Amino acid sequence: MSDGQQLLIKAVVILVMLGVAFPIHEFSHALAAFRLGDSTARYMGRLTLDPRAHFDPMGGLLMVISVFAGFGIGWAKPTPYNPHNLRGGRWGEALVSLAGPISNLVLAIAGAIPLRFILATHMDAEFFVVFFTFFVQINLLLMVFNLIPIPPLDGSKVLYAALDAQTERQIRPVLDQYGMFILLALILLPNLGGPNIIGAVFGAVIDPLFGLLVGI
Repeated sequence: MSDGQQLLIKAVVILVMLGVAFPIHEFSHALAAFRLGDSTARYMGRLTLDPRAHFDPMGGLLMVISVFAGFGIGWAKPTPYNPHNLRGGRWGEALVSLAGPISNLVLAIAGAIPLRFILATHMDAEFFVVFFTFFVQINLLLMVFNLIPIPPLDGSKVLYAALDAQTERQIRPVLDQYGMFILLALILLPNLGGPNIIGAVFGAVIDPLFGLLVGI
């Protein structure tokens, strides 16, 4: 495959992620919150699949840079919701948070179906093999990354719901205040000579999941 074709595939992947995957992720948060009794996202125009409503310039720019660098990470505008309006208390908040990563898993499965067919039938479709490989891997990456139990990621709300009330009250203020710094430290450690914790987690989870979905 030529360099031009590879660049074209990466450009298409970026457009699909920004125009489809990110909007579906945030719409899933908004829909879950709405179903659980909170209309904040709906009133703010976020209960929609329109990419313009969810686009975040910095998150979109990072997606562009990271895809051309060989991986893919980025974000859309966080979906607003009022946890006090949600049925189910902390578990209601956890369900709203889980809706986004679950949507990425669904998208990864959707991308893996044609990829699995192409590989199984040995079709001469290198363009689509590379495209769907990128698409599946990026969605799995976003799913796993968002499930890390550190604020502001979705997994933190699942962690809070799983803890007993007293422990949650003790650690939530600390994690909410310093979570971003902890997350940045985990991401930057490999570049500073420290252990590549995030990379190890991704490798241990994403590679087996990709193999399971694609059948390789």
